[in-house]
Amino acid sequence: MDDYTVKSVDKACFLLDVVSEHPQGITITELAAEVDMYKSTVHRLLTTLMRRGYIEQDAQTGQYKLGYRVLDLGMRLLSSIDLRKEAAPALRELAKLSNEIVHLALMDRGEIVYIDKMESDNTTRMHSRIGKRVPVHATSLGKVILAHLPEGEAADIVARYGMPSLTEHTICDPHVFERVLLETRQLGYAFDQEENELGVCCVAAPIFDHACQIVAACSVSGPSSRMTPTRLRELVPIVKDCARTISLRLGHRKEPLAETRG
Repeated sequence: MDDYTVKSVDKACFLLDVVSEHPQGITITELAAEVDMYKSTVHRLLTTLMRRGYIEQDAQTGQYKLGYRVLDLGMRLLSSIDLRKEAAPALRELAKLSNEIVHLALMDRGEIVYIDKMESDNTTRMHSRIGKRVPVHATSLGKVILAHLPEGEAADIVARYGMPSLTEHTICDPHVFERVLLETRQLGYAFDQEENELGVCCVAAPIFDHACQIVAACSVSGPSSRMTPTRLRELVPIVKDCARTISLRLGHRKEPLAETRG
């Protein structure tokens, strides 16, 4: 079996294991001594892992610790095993009731990733597909996820990844966006009115897990010719019901405290 081992990958995995044992961080000198490698080798491996988001370096102390990419992988694994399976019946019912395209998505590195998609007889072909990534600020899915993150985290994500303009309707002002997130948190849903793709409007609601943490969101999407402001508002109750049903399947037992923020 050793004949098939890629030594550099094996060393990188070993580094990840060791760094994971130091949640407060570890210096490159300490790490090199602990794994019994040259500092130059450790530095090359760390640089590669940092580029991929698996390792982060504290700008003040210079110490290394696990990056959020490791958490992302864990979340994806849990999602592939549990979330899609638990959400599927509710998503199918939502597609049937709305007669539009339904998406299930989570956030990864400042982007929304579609992890499931349901279509109905009335659906118009869209560019979305499972695995597609779109900027978090320009979708109803992204808004409801950002709005229910711990205070300050959403602003950090927006500052880190930016707010590029995708259409003439995209919200690119951080102050305006902050007000939109506050309203989203209070209402428990969000709209996308041609902000990500011209001619497409959406409404989304948040999905929570057993620990009352935001983990995903579900949405209904359709052409703006059908998804008028009135139609979007009419869809809100069934989208929220779908999200609530999925949340219950994930062990969530209480409503998010919208009034506790800001």
